Amino acid sequence: MRRGIAAFAAVAAVGAAVVTAPAAHAEGRGDIRIVKTVVNAGGSVIVGVKNVKRFPIVMTIKDNSGVKGVAHVSAFNTSNLHGPVSYLGTSCRKSSSTTSVCTATMEFDPSWIDSYGSGNEGWDANSVAGTWQVNATVEANDKDYWISDRIATFKVKRAATLTTDAAPEPVKKGGTLTVTGKLSRANWTDLTYHGYTKQVVKLQYKTPGGAYHTVKTATTDSAGRLRTTVKASASGSWRWAFLGTTTTMKVVSTGDAVTVK
Repeated sequence: MRRGIAAFAAVAAVGAAVVTAPAAHAEGRGDIRIVKTVVNAGGSVIVGVKNVKRFPIVMTIKDNSGVKGVAHVSAFNTSNLHGPVSYLGTSCRKSSSTTSVCTATMEFDPSWIDSYGSGNEGWDANSVAGTWQVNATVEANDKDYWISDRIATFKVKRAATLTTDAAPEPVKKGGTLTVTGKLSRANWTDLTYHGYTKQVVKLQYKTPGGAYHTVKTATTDSAGRLRTTVKASASGSWRWAFLGTTTTMKVVSTGDAVTVK
């Protein structure tokens, strides 16, 4: 049994593991509405290659009779409509006679992303990264209900790693310091990290007790590797910093301290 099938069985009691995209609409009966939605505390959902990632979708819901609850929540990529994420259920907290704050818990399992679309010709598991939208169905105590599409959008991004090595250590003042590194990102097809090619990365430097500032930029090669040289003028730390993309997280390497003699 593949991991995707097992994941579906594990959450069948609380929600659909495979999310599909219905036609866009917002319909229902009565005055119940979702007035605010926050996904993952406003941050991107970062998914690596091993750890299961859970994240909250917090909805503020209002109805004049009070809120009964949330019937279902779904999410999927807005470009290709793929949604390999599990809905694990919702808990609600009443904040007034007419308003409740309900938190849905969603889950990404990296080991299931590829098998989700394995029956589709040309399927690329990494295509699920990008902009996603949230849909939800909510219910009121007086039997009002509302089915809403696109109550929020958020980013799903591939996790990334970045390394730095500055050499030689120590280096003579005025000498040449070579700074190398590698930028990699999660690949959800084979669940490993691959070099991220043709990406502009900042080389940053700081003196002891100071703040990092950008010295120059470099572009990753066909294996995600970085290499550049600088003149050594004073002792300090060097690091690479990648600003991220719409599908890959921002990442900054650990600084490498170099003594100048």
